[in-house]
Amino acid sequence: MQAQGPQGEPVNLTRDAMRATDDQIREKYLERAIRELNALTRDLQSCEHCPRGNLMPVLGSGHPQADVMLLKFSATPSEIEEGVAFYGRAGTALMKSLKRLDIDPLAVYGTLCVKCPVGDPALAEPGCVARIVDEIAIVAPKIVVVMGADALSALNDVALPLARTLDPALGTIQQLTPSMEALYVPNIDDALDEEAAKRAFWQAFRVLGDWYADLPPY
Repeated sequence: MQAQGPQGEPVNLTRDAMRATDDQIREKYLERAIRELNALTRDLQSCEHCPRGNLMPVLGSGHPQADVMLLKFSATPSEIEEGVAFYGRAGTALMKSLKRLDIDPLAVYGTLCVKCPVGDPALAEPGCVARIVDEIAIVAPKIVVVMGADALSALNDVALPLARTLDPALGTIQQLTPSMEALYVPNIDDALDEEAAKRAFWQAFRVLGDWYADLPPY
């Protein structure tokens, strides 16, 4: 016997139960990701390895389980002031680009390799930069958009499990790990004022739109 819905239509109890279970699993994973990102934030804020003085680290922002992770090397003054990655002109430009590519901003998470606002990013403790490994593991994106040569070098240097060395091939989707891809693009901060630099960034970044459109709808 099959249960009846409000209009006398049959209700698939097995299907509805599976959907409820799937939703509960996704919710649990999300809750865990939020807890782990909060713990990472506390660790970063209490870290004393880098000479940042009284300034707070610049934290990542976005969905804790985003499909797309944007990775930049170091912070701009506006990001340091707000303590949030991709705040300011770069963030505004990226939002416009994501909208043009029909990519949901809620599917994106942005962060930095060097989170401590030191005067020279080279002064950052390598162990602090390596925290990006933990951040990637928590968010577990399907693709990492690596912005600029410094970010590419930093990502290649950290011990990301099962990772392949990425090539500096602009606008090319590469396999980073068995479950994660990567797209190398110019640094967005260098592509805000000069027209040729803007075009070079867009030409590489627009590849993300085709990749996102091909994602399975589940």
